[in-house]
Formats: sequence, C-alpha cells, structure tokens
Amino acid sequence: MKVKHCWAIAWLLAGVSASVPAQDAAPGPVQRQLREVYRELVEINTTDSAGSCTAAAQAMGARLRKAGLPAADVQVLVPPGGPKKGNLVARLRGSGAKRPLLLLAHIDVVEAKRADWKRDPFKLVEEDGYFYARGASDNKAMAAAFVANLMRFRAENYRAERDIILALTCDEEIIPSPYNGVEFLLKSHRASLDAELALNEGGGGQFDKSGRRVRLSILAGEKVFQSYRLEVTNAGGHSASPRPDNAIYDLARGLARLGDFEFPAKLLPITRASFARMAEILTGPEAADMKAVAAEPPDAAAIARLSRNPSYNAQLRSTCVATMAEAGEATNSLPQRARAVVNCRVLPGESVQEVRSTLMRVLDNERITITPMGEAVLSPPAPLDARILAPVEAIAADMWPGVPLVPTMAGGATDARFLNNAGIPTYGISGMFHDAENTGVHGLNERLPVRSLYEGQEFLYRLVKALAGGR
Repeated sequence: MKVKHCWAIAWLLAGVSASVPAQDAAPGPVQRQLREVYRELVEINTTDSAGSCTAAAQAMGARLRKAGLPAADVQVLVPPGGPKKGNLVARLRGSGAKRPLLLLAHIDVVEAKRADWKRDPFKLVEEDGYFYARGASDNKAMAAAFVANLMRFRAENYRAERDIILALTCDEEIIPSPYNGVEFLLKSHRASLDAELALNEGGGGQFDKSGRRVRLSILAGEKVFQSYRLEVTNAGGHSASPRPDNAIYDLARGLARLGDFEFPAKLLPITRASFARMAEILTGPEAADMKAVAAEPPDAAAIARLSRNPSYNAQLRSTCVATMAEAGEATNSLPQRARAVVNCRVLPGESVQEVRSTLMRVLDNERITITPMGEAVLSPPAPLDARILAPVEAIAADMWPGVPLVPTMAGGATDARFLNNAGIPTYGISGMFHDAENTGVHGLNERLPVRSLYEGQEFLYRLVKALAGGR
C-alpha cells in the first residue's frame, strides 16, 4: 500500500460517524435556473434507440454561450458515423496558474418505455418531494448542476487559477460502444480533456428510511467490466429423434455450475477502509461483521455473512453472472445453437485473463466456446489524497455536520476508467443524496429527491471553487 493511501485511510477513519438531518433550503434564483436547465436536459430523449445526445449537447451549449462563454470555448464534437452521439466540451478559462479541472457527466440514458412507467419518462415531474424522469438521477442531475454552475461562475466573473472544463458525453451506458464520448475525445481531441484531476458520477449520499442522512460517499475505484459470449453448436436434427449432445442442455449445465460458483473474497485498501468506516456508522451484527472483515486478517465467517448481501458481495470479490440467453430455431427441431452472455465485474488488480480461465474451468465443457465481447479497460484507482479529501470533508462538514465521508469502490463501471488510464485521476462525488431503495435508476419511475438536486448543486459549486482556487 502506498504511503498516501495509508494516510488517506487513517484520515477517513478518524472522522465523526454520527449523522444528523439538515434543513431544506427554499429554492431561490440560482435553484430556479438549475431547474430550467435540468428540465430541458431531462426532456431531450437521449436513449440509444430513439434519442440524440447531439441535441442535448447543442441545447446545453446554447445556454452556456448565452451566459457569456465565448463560442470558441463551447464545442459540440460528434464522432464519425454517430451523428446522434455528440458531446459537449466547454471551457471556462482561468489564469492558467494550475492545470485544468475536468467536470465529467454523461448525458445518455438507458431505455424507458412509456407504457411501463407511471409518468411520461421524458417529462420532468415534481411530485411529493421528488423529481421523476428517465435520467432524473443518472446522470442528468449532475450534468445540469455542472451547466448551471458554469453559468453562475460566468455571471460572477469568477477567475479561477485553472481552466474549468465541462464534458457532457454520450454512450456511457453502452458497454462496449464504438461511440463512447470519453474514448472518442481522448483519441481525437485529447487536448480538450487535458486536466490535473476530474470530478464524475458515482459517489453520492444516502438517506435512511426516515430521511436521515447516513453517509456521503466518494468513489475512487471501480471494477473492470468484461462480458463474454458463450456458445454451443451442433448439427441439430428432428425433435422426434433426440440426441445426447443437445446444445441447450450443454449450455444450461455449464451455466448452472457457474451459478453455484463463487470467486474468492479479496479485500482491497479502499474496500477495507469502506467497511471499517461503515462499521462505525451502523449498529448490531452487521456492524460487527464489517469490523471483523476490515481487520487483518479478515474474519472468514463474517465475509460469508456479508456476502449474502448482493451489494457487499460485489465489493468483496469478482463476479460473473449470466445476463442473456437464446437458443433453438424451431419448436420441432433440435437446437443447432445455444448462446448466452455472461457479464463479469473484475476486482482492480486481478487478471481478466485469469477470470476467463476460471470461467472455462467452472463451465467444464469443451463444447462451450467463450468469446470476449470487446476489450476490458483496466481501471487503476485514483489516489485518495489531501487535495481531494480535504475540501470534500470541509464542505460536507459545513453543509451536513456530522455526516461521515466513506470511500467506496463501484461494483459497476463509469467513464472514469478511461480518464484514470489516461493519467487523469477521477473521483466520483456529487453531494446528491438518494433513498436507500426505490431510486428507479436503470429501472421504472426513476426519481431524485428535490432537495438533493439543489444541495448537490451547492456542494459542487463550493467544491469546484475549492479545487480551482482564484476568486
């Protein structure tokens, strides 16, 4: 473990663990401006099937130019072959005394069918203290806050010590995608993203069922995404004459073995720190298990108990799970082909090739071929050092006294993996608190507490100023 990581973990563990509710602030002109930006962004459909990131990027760019950013500093960059996959890159120029700060938010959203939703997913609805819409949380809230804050900085004639770069990008939700906005910008417009560090999605706060703030998270690592296509083929034949090498049965038996398999647990520095901090926040047997898991050596029985929780299990080990399957050609024919997709999330530092070898061993059938779907992008964690921790802690303590800051690793993948690999340390921190359940992210009736949008905007406004310096 590097010294700066040791220091950061000790610093995090030393914080106050109690949390208290904060008072809601009545929306003023700044918040009303944000709501208009948010509404416009949410109501532009940016799904892969029917939407356009380009339209959303152009709309946000128009707002920034109207706010006074020079047209030369507001660009919509569209990858070749993807006319609806445009990305906005805007720059608020500082003195240049320090390297730039990058603000990253994806503006594409997952699919949403109107027939399945209680409300139109592409109309912003405010109801019972929540905003409802596709992208209300993931990730148009943060994108809108960044846009509104850039407008606010411009109105204040804020002169930072570094340029502030805003990148609103497409196709984060599609892995792999030939049009991923961050990949495209790094490859074709590298200078537009050059920065000392970046802020991104992934870290937020959590309310408990009573609305009490439990914790604020900062994301500084994520697992590696890699999917595999499994396939079994044979000659097939008439269903009246079954044969022993049925493609469906071969595949099903292999998948059943995978379903019973569990990768070994492995504690990383960030997950150990996260469990140790959560042990101070929670109570009862769960807190005791987290403390035992964070110990050296970790307690195997406590690991087994925490692993029953899918969220904790994802923090403790690499995972591979079947997500799609298809087979057969006709109801009266033996299947000539059976296919499945297995999605793996690999712990940072573990070998993706070894995970594939483990898959082959567990499936235990040479007739099942395993083909990678795209190339895994390794994701080294960003260092948790004072330049990011100190301002986050100070601002959080002022806005939400006593709410603990918890380091986390994402079980999923974000575009931070591309930036970290490009030498731009990227941190997930939004200051937006969510309910522990029923957020609807990637599901039905996605929602965000109204107060979380406005508080997140203020948190990010202060954090960007603290990181960018100047006046």
